[in-house]
Amino acid sequence: MRRWLPFEWIAAIRFLLEGRMQSLFIIAGVTIGVAVIVFMSALLESMTVNMMRRILNSQPHISMVPPDEQARPLRLGDGTFTLATVQRRTQRNRSIDQWQAVRDDIERNPEVTHVAPTVTGSALASRGVASRSVSIIGIEPERYFSIIDLPTSIVAGQPRLASDDVVIGTDLAKELGVDVGDKVRLTAASGTMVTLTVSGLFDLGNRFTNLRNAYVALRTGQALLGLIGGATSIEVTVTDVYAAEDVAKTLQSSTGVEADSWIKTNAQFFNVMNIQTISNTTIRLLVGLSVAFGIASVLIVSVVQRSKEIGILRAMGASRGQILRVFLIQGGVLGLIGSLFGSSLGLGAIIGFHAIARNPDGSEFFPLVLDWWLPVLAALLATLTGVAAAMTPALRAARLDPVVAIRG
Repeated sequence: MRRWLPFEWIAAIRFLLEGRMQSLFIIAGVTIGVAVIVFMSALLESMTVNMMRRILNSQPHISMVPPDEQARPLRLGDGTFTLATVQRRTQRNRSIDQWQAVRDDIERNPEVTHVAPTVTGSALASRGVASRSVSIIGIEPERYFSIIDLPTSIVAGQPRLASDDVVIGTDLAKELGVDVGDKVRLTAASGTMVTLTVSGLFDLGNRFTNLRNAYVALRTGQALLGLIGGATSIEVTVTDVYAAEDVAKTLQSSTGVEADSWIKTNAQFFNVMNIQTISNTTIRLLVGLSVAFGIASVLIVSVVQRSKEIGILRAMGASRGQILRVFLIQGGVLGLIGSLFGSSLGLGAIIGFHAIARNPDGSEFFPLVLDWWLPVLAALLATLTGVAAAMTPALRAARLDPVVAIRG
């Protein structure tokens, strides 16, 4: 079969086999390096997806809310201020002006996928002597559930929201001592009180949300909070979650309503993710450099050891380009073989880690997300790294004078 191989491949494979111990060591180094890169990349991707899912599972991409009320100082007839200090006024529940028109305007944006009006405010949930402060969220189920997938988080009952129904979290149900079918009394700050039936219990994976949120029908929320026909916010989802901040600015300028994106409200999360990404990239870069220097050092030693053989090949008619390609092929082959073993090792390690790492309740620590393009990209990167690392020793071998090389 070798007779059909080009001269460069025959010479490269022969050199690798003759120095098999060196080849094995560098393949082992490439294997470990690629395994580390694949493992860390898969781990970071899985944890990022998990954190994104937890954040976006309980909040929209963009929330349109009325602007804060500003206190205005009084003036005398001559234009002078009557107050030296103006304090920020206490905010109250307010509806978005002409929210139906605002909703229609938002829906015309091509980046927007779903829109849902809500009415939100604080209330006291009580049953018997037990009471807890909750956030009432009045929704239109058919619209809201396309933004927040509450039905998949229902652990008991069903997400039914008739005018006398309420859906609460598992932690709130435990605090109040209620279950599906029990009655809960909700009292707003204005004194308005309604008694609703618990139709379902949800678990969004966040204790604060499970303890705080109580979902009711939009009209029930409007009546309880004294906002008949109003909506305190309009929830929005977009096609690209990472472009939510740009879309929010566009919507705010077109509607005149304040728009808060999930990126803005979760700035600390983004800072953590950026730091994690930078550190992960730095580690992968250092590992890649160590692999490249390892390949280069082994091939430099190979050039020194095979100086006479290179001189003989040059004297027999091998061109500088052929000698150059011999060592470039060696670097590429070492990188490719190491990457294949390394990708298998890295994928096996992440799968094993996912099986071992568990929460105290036995559930998975994070959902495993495997990008099957990752091994392909790792193989390509390792091969190119091997070729690049072989460039210096290959140039050195190609520049050897055949007479000087044979004399030693």
